[in-house]
Amino acid sequence: MRTINRLSAQAVARNIKPGLYSDGGGLYLQITQAGVKSWLFRYMRNGKARGMGIGPLHTVSLADARSKSLRCRQQLLDGIDPLDEKETRRAAQKIVAAKAFSFDDCAASYIETHRTGWKNVKHAAQWESTLDTYASPIFGDLPVATIDTALVMKALEPIWSIKNETATRVRGRIESILDWAGVRGYRTGENPARWKGHLDHLLPKPSKVQKVIHHPALPYEQLPAFIKRLRDQGGLAPLALEFLILTATRTSEVTNARWDEFDITNKVWLIPASRMKAERDHRIPLSSEAIQILEFLQESAESIYVFPGQRDAKPMSNMVFLQLLKRMERTDITVHGFRSTFRDWVGETTNYPREVAEAALAHTIKDKTEAAYARGDLFVKRSQMMQAWTNYVGSHNR
Repeated sequence: MRTINRLSAQAVARNIKPGLYSDGGGLYLQITQAGVKSWLFRYMRNGKARGMGIGPLHTVSLADARSKSLRCRQQLLDGIDPLDEKETRRAAQKIVAAKAFSFDDCAASYIETHRTGWKNVKHAAQWESTLDTYASPIFGDLPVATIDTALVMKALEPIWSIKNETATRVRGRIESILDWAGVRGYRTGENPARWKGHLDHLLPKPSKVQKVIHHPALPYEQLPAFIKRLRDQGGLAPLALEFLILTATRTSEVTNARWDEFDITNKVWLIPASRMKAERDHRIPLSSEAIQILEFLQESAESIYVFPGQRDAKPMSNMVFLQLLKRMERTDITVHGFRSTFRDWVGETTNYPREVAEAALAHTIKDKTEAAYARGDLFVKRSQMMQAWTNYVGSHNR
């Protein structure tokens, strides 16, 4: 009886019964319950049975399978484990493929993967713009596996001192993309864009070079007169800006406000976490004047938005406030600055605690110990404060 080449091509083609059929020398024809036929090489290595697929019958003929199994036996004679050698070869092929995957390829994939998770639609565009401007010209077309500290520094150093806020964001974005590439197996080793314990030894801290730019704010003493003039303007934009001032909120929080966020009966505005900078729900107590603005608008409301834009189903543009201030010849102040006006008024003219004012502005408490005790949102105290703020600003009947 032959110990090798036991099977015939005809028998291999006709056999449909599930099982393992030995051709000898460790080569087997494997037929699954579903009738799929493939070749398997089985052997012993260090006292353990191992098996390695050689390929499906429709691709690897009997003659080819015998040739492949012969090579496996020769490797075993040379002290080489065929399965280990196969896996090593595959790993080498992955490395070659990874070297062909550029930083720009990784950046595009990373942005596309995370696009749906970013609450701001402009976020992806900002990533693309900064990377295209500062990273891509330096190493965008290079294999991501080759990006090192020298290349990262070449991208960051020219802008670190003169555009530090932008440079800091670029560094963080490069780091995220390289981390993603590492997890995907496109690169190995430490991330050359990491800050702590690495780039912090090569670049000055952002706090040392970053100039804090404060939003020009209207002094609170001038606010009542400003509100009086604002009310003389007429139209939706002045109403929206006054509502923003009365609630001490941000531009996007007002322009994107929806009617279903308001409980006018209980005088509460609940902004969902998805629309908040701190990504937490924010309850806002509504003063009497804020309620009057809402009731006035509700009488003719046709949109889901409290302050609708000119296009159907679109909210008011954030450019409307800038245009309004320009029309009022007040380009010396910013809309965001009204939050500072409110904060100054609280701190200098009232006895409300700092944490109440900070809660009204939806600021995150940075001190971990303080944050651990700040369980509530101080809603009752904020209600009193916001009504006092409205009274200071100056209310009137519509």
